[in-house]
Amino acid sequence: MTIIEYEDQYLEDVRDLLVELEEYILSIDQDELDQLHSEYREKMAVLDLEDVKNNNGKCYLAIENDQAVGLIMGTIPPYEKYDYLDYKCPKRGEITELIVTSKIRSRGVGQLLINKMEEYFKSVGCEYVIVDVFAYNPNAIHFYNKKGYHARMITDIKKI
Repeated sequence: MTIIEYEDQYLEDVRDLLVELEEYILSIDQDELDQLHSEYREKMAVLDLEDVKNNNGKCYLAIENDQAVGLIMGTIPPYEKYDYLDYKCPKRGEITELIVTSKIRSRGVGQLLINKMEEYFKSVGCEYVIVDVFAYNPNAIHFYNKKGYHARMITDIKKI
C-alpha cells in the first residue's frame, strides 16, 4: 500500500470511490435527501478536484495493485471578509472527502490517508482541521473521534 498525490491516470478510480461513498450515504440517509444523480459519476470527481486545485488543497490516493482503493481530499478555504468580527480565524484545513473502498476497510488505510492530509495541513501552517461528518454515519463519527476530532457545530434539521 502506498499513498501518493493524485495523478490523472487514477481519475476513473476516483470516480468509482466517490460513487461508492455516495451510495453508502444514500443507504444510511434517514431523511432521504441525498441522491445519486445521473451526472454524479461524470462530474463530481472533476468538481472536487477543481475545488482542491483552487483552494490550495491536496488529493491523496491509497494505491494497491496499481488501483486507487482509498482517497482523501482537503482544501484550505478562505475566510469571509468579516469573519474576524466574531471569530479568531486561525488558519485551518478542511477534509472534504475521505473514502476507503469497502473491500479493504478496517485495514488502517483511512489512518494513513488522514495522517498524510494532516501532515500537509501542518506543513502549510494550518492550526486546525475541520471535517463535516454525516450524522447518520456512526462509523465515521467513531473514526474521527479516535483521531482526536470532536463536534464543534451541530446542524439540526426538521421537515415542515
